Amino acid sequence: MSVHTIPVGADDAGVRLDRWFRRHYPALTQGALQKMLRTGQVRVDGKRAEGSTRLEPGQEVRIPPLPDAPPPGPRAHVSPADEAMLLGMVLYRDASVIVLDKPHGLAVQGGPGITRHLDGMLDALRFGAEERPRLVHRLDKDTSGVLLLGRSASAAAALAAAFRSRDARKTYWAVVVGEPLHASGRISQPLGRERSARGERTVPSDDGQAAVTEYTTLEVVKRRAALLQLHPLTGRTHQLRVHTASTLNTPILGDGKYGGHVAHMDGLPGALHLHARAIAIPHPEGGVLEAEAALPPHMAETFAYFGFDSPKPHKARLRK
Repeated sequence: MSVHTIPVGADDAGVRLDRWFRRHYPALTQGALQKMLRTGQVRVDGKRAEGSTRLEPGQEVRIPPLPDAPPPGPRAHVSPADEAMLLGMVLYRDASVIVLDKPHGLAVQGGPGITRHLDGMLDALRFGAEERPRLVHRLDKDTSGVLLLGRSASAAAALAAAFRSRDARKTYWAVVVGEPLHASGRISQPLGRERSARGERTVPSDDGQAAVTEYTTLEVVKRRAALLQLHPLTGRTHQLRVHTASTLNTPILGDGKYGGHVAHMDGLPGALHLHARAIAIPHPEGGVLEAEAALPPHMAETFAYFGFDSPKPHKARLRK
């Protein structure tokens, strides 16, 4: 890949440069990014920048040639139990892409206090390839459902570009407490980050980053709960959780972080009821990859409790 520049879009207003890279180039390691910043290869509007630099719409980020793959090293040890779990998560694979059905409770990447995560176990999904597959997007630890991996640097770059350009159509299902005032609509509520004694959280903020979610109410149970279909048009941290709780006033069931005690109902599982149900995305080799993930056990239990229609079996296919 040659040197090129990318303009900062409105969706990335106020984002730190290092987080911008993680969002748009998820296969790039933190060490490689720090080296490029330290040596001045990455620039913003022609000037050297640090990872903490906040970006503004219209600025141009200079992207140097990126490494095709992490430096070779020993494969990470994956226990037989974890390997069996990962193999059972595979919904689809071909020479370029792997589609997983991520379970609730499995972190995608490491962080403070997180030692067991999907990224650390991807060697189990090589299927004989020399390269380990790469993450191209993320789901929260407590969110289940469709997650894509690129099996090569070029495939990962193509998939990541589709997410950046919004060519990927993502569909989430959420069981919420209460019923939205309007059965469907579009939420356009900017979001920012707030630090407190309890940690960092996402909050509505007129000065925050643009955040847009389309929603449709699929089923309602006597105004006690509703099943929503959500389409995020932007990718802010905890966007769906904040939009449902703060804008619709219907927190996602099990989401104590943003819904408090209202988000819990006696007799129902306490886990977060947010599921990445489906995705449609251009395939790196042509055509459109479509995938659906089955409900996680705790949501299937809640569906049965409320009498929601059971979804069709999960599937994945490449449509030419």
